Amino acid sequence: MSLNSLLPILCFALSLSFGFVSSQSCGNSMFFKRNGTYDVNRRLVLSTLASNVSSRNGFYNASVGEGSGRIYALGLCIPGTDPKFCSSCIQAASDRLSRNCPDQTDSWEWKAGLTTLCFVRYSNGSFFDQIDLEPSQAMYTASGRFQGNITTYTNIWDAFISSMISRVGQTRYLADVSPRTGNDSFIYALMQCIPGISSEECETCLRESVRDYQSCCNGFIGGTVRKPVCFFRWDGSDYFGAFGDTLSLPPQESQPTPGDVETISTGAIVAIVVSAVIFMVLLTLVLVVWKRRLSYKTLKPQPDDDMTCPQSLQFDYTTIEAATDKFSGYNKLGQGGFGAVYKGKLPDETEIAVKRLSRNSGQGTTEFKNEVLIVAKLQHKNLVRILGFCVEGDEQILVYEFVPNKSLDYFLFDPTKKSQLDWKRRYNIIGGITRGILYLHQDSRLTIIHRDIKASNILLDADMNPKIADFGMARNFRVDQTEDRTRRVVGTFGYMPPEYVTQGQFSTKSDVYSFGVLILEIVCGKKNSSFYQMNDDSGGNMVTHVWRLWNNESPLDLIDPTIRESYEKDEVIRCIHIGLLCVQETPADRPEMSTIFQMLTNSSIILPVPQPPGFFFRNRPNQNPLTFGSEQGQSSSKSIPCSIDSASITRVSPR
Repeated sequence: MSLNSLLPILCFALSLSFGFVSSQSCGNSMFFKRNGTYDVNRRLVLSTLASNVSSRNGFYNASVGEGSGRIYALGLCIPGTDPKFCSSCIQAASDRLSRNCPDQTDSWEWKAGLTTLCFVRYSNGSFFDQIDLEPSQAMYTASGRFQGNITTYTNIWDAFISSMISRVGQTRYLADVSPRTGNDSFIYALMQCIPGISSEECETCLRESVRDYQSCCNGFIGGTVRKPVCFFRWDGSDYFGAFGDTLSLPPQESQPTPGDVETISTGAIVAIVVSAVIFMVLLTLVLVVWKRRLSYKTLKPQPDDDMTCPQSLQFDYTTIEAATDKFSGYNKLGQGGFGAVYKGKLPDETEIAVKRLSRNSGQGTTEFKNEVLIVAKLQHKNLVRILGFCVEGDEQILVYEFVPNKSLDYFLFDPTKKSQLDWKRRYNIIGGITRGILYLHQDSRLTIIHRDIKASNILLDADMNPKIADFGMARNFRVDQTEDRTRRVVGTFGYMPPEYVTQGQFSTKSDVYSFGVLILEIVCGKKNSSFYQMNDDSGGNMVTHVWRLWNNESPLDLIDPTIRESYEKDEVIRCIHIGLLCVQETPADRPEMSTIFQMLTNSSIILPVPQPPGFFFRNRPNQNPLTFGSEQGQSSSKSIPCSIDSASITRVSPR
């Protein structure tokens, strides 16, 4: 046959193969709200499903979230698949479902590639042990109908497939080759059920698949039938590399066929031998499946935990221990309320910062997962990038990119080192922090409330550019959500706004308040907590002190003496003005971060007159902001260190 005559056939086969190689079913009965909790959980699960499946012998399922945001997900590759090919197949199927089923709560795909077959499904209801026979997808390939005695072919096909169905139930998977069908051709058949259903249910699903074949594709050399819990393919040649071992057997004598009465004795002898071999293979598969199931892990999220840890980011404990020289004191970079931070170096020479959480820290599992999940999804030059995490026994470890110049407070509050921060650098740091928080509030896929913006959580890279760190207390909002409340008030004394301390109410304006305090600290070069013990007219806190200087028209008295020779007067006054706008008592009066960014970058914008700040104490120089405005017995607090700031707290019982 000439090449020209082959081209139309090849084009026809190619057009059909696109539908054959991969098809998905997007449920049309229930839909989720985009960017809602279910959507967030779906994206997180699908983003790590490939690594979870490939690292767990080709099967993984998970249940994540609570209530309407709960999602059940499953990934599967046929046995014996190379982990690399399995991961690629699962990732491709996940990407297609995300793209082609944008808001359906129940979707699935059997994806057939050149090297393997894989399956991905997610739903808002548990399906791991449910037999779902619909919807069904049946199709035949471009191989066409069998050219020969179609009756003999059909009889062999029926007998062979029935034999396979009777054998597939125990392992949920079987690939086999039929006796000769004529013209030296064979039937290559593969059956796969999801592991959660019973052997009887697996057989039921495959028998239904055969009926679908008989109604659509009877006599065709190749095709597939796909259902939510089982897959069936037959063809006239090898595929997926799934028939290597089977071909070593004499396929023409693997079982008696209709019309083989004359050779039944020989067929029976061969059948006994083949049965013995098959029994040993099945026994081995059962042992493998049993061992694999022992390692299945279903995630059990804590209350209010909408996400699961991204396993693809996980480090071995031994790797982290070696990188930090067993957490030697020489490599220790600092100590926070949640644990110590160490410098480390991976085998590929990558420098890392390792945050080893204290076993008795207030952070625990919830904040640990929170930090991993949030930071792993955030990409911005003014945010610290997370490289991974480690969980082993009581150890909970976060691995970050190494930022060489430590944190802002290391320079800003040190009498000697603060000289390295001239005004130009400080102004650049203010701008970088602004861009980072703006990304968290507005430009990232989720609206993130950091809840602990302070100098020790701003790291400086080699060029002294700021990177926001420590997301252990961050919270994410829905797109249409503007505020929330909590019974557990966490943060650092002096940086928390009054509505958060007294009522547990937080929003993006909470971060704006903290940012305002930080701006004022950068200008004056002093910790806000350094004003608490002063007996002058500072009011016992920095915002009161700055407010009084502003009203006395002497804001430049606030300037750090270290920068008096380098500062730009207009820039400094504008930063103080913006800082006071950020710390206003009423959240609605505080500007959004997008507005702050414009105020900093466009000097022609006229700034509004600031109102009195939160925690402004006119006649109470030693008043504690946590009890101000409440009578004895109305509010109680428990002080637990949560940062290197001596005035940090993690828990307050609000009024």
